[in-house]
Amino acid sequence: MEVSHPLRVHLSVSIVLHKSSRELLQRTLLSLHHSAEVAQQAGCVSQVSVDLVDNSADQEYQQHIIRALAAGPQSDFFRVNYSAQPLNRGFGPGHNSVIESLDSDFHLVLNPDAELADDTLRIGLSCMEADPGIALLSPRVLGSDGDQEFLCKRYPTVLALLLRGFAPNFARRWFRKRLDRYEMRDVCSGDRQADVVLASGCFMLVRSAALRAVGGFNEDYFLYFEDFDLSLRLCGQGRLVFNPAMRIVHHGGYAADKGWQHVKYFIKSGITFFNQHGWRWI
Repeated sequence: MEVSHPLRVHLSVSIVLHKSSRELLQRTLLSLHHSAEVAQQAGCVSQVSVDLVDNSADQEYQQHIIRALAAGPQSDFFRVNYSAQPLNRGFGPGHNSVIESLDSDFHLVLNPDAELADDTLRIGLSCMEADPGIALLSPRVLGSDGDQEFLCKRYPTVLALLLRGFAPNFARRWFRKRLDRYEMRDVCSGDRQADVVLASGCFMLVRSAALRAVGGFNEDYFLYFEDFDLSLRLCGQGRLVFNPAMRIVHHGGYAADKGWQHVKYFIKSGITFFNQHGWRWI
């Protein structure tokens, strides 16, 4: 069910950068603006404020971003703010620098490599308004190749993480059923909404009150697993729902594809996650 009457709704958005692709960022902001305009015209939102938090600590990169933003979409309805952090404290702390002072109705945690379909925000905000029991919405995610990425998860095991992140293709084929279950393909392949356990931080549409209630991201995590941790804590605020009518394209990749430093972040954060929430091995 969609809300058709005009609403005074403020949507805030936080995007954390770390030497992120400027081209992809421009595409992200353009798609966000288009999707926000569609939502505004449908009466689902009246104000959108976007905060770019730059963790790069690189003055040359910062100047490139500032120049790019000057040529980007801005209006009284859609505002983009930029802040450069003095040092890189991680993904979660970057978003928390925005979350800690939220006065919005809804907040979108968004990656700088994700493009929204034109109707994504209209559908998402309408769904949230219609069902107060939903704390978070997660969209259908397509990769750059057009194939669906299954980013909603069940609670992970160590084996599933190792297989999905680092195993060769033949090993993944041996454990295909186990990985399919972890990736919730049984409930996230169709066109119906489904309750999920864990949502991906590349796109999290959340009630701002719920984010404030749990204190935002856990800053024990520098990178990776902070979205899983947040998902588990948000469960106490309401349902986490996969809504396949919301669509985005995600141009990201696995930690193993990004070099050994990312592998180290992944392993360290994985240990932190299991220590805090409980170890499951197989």
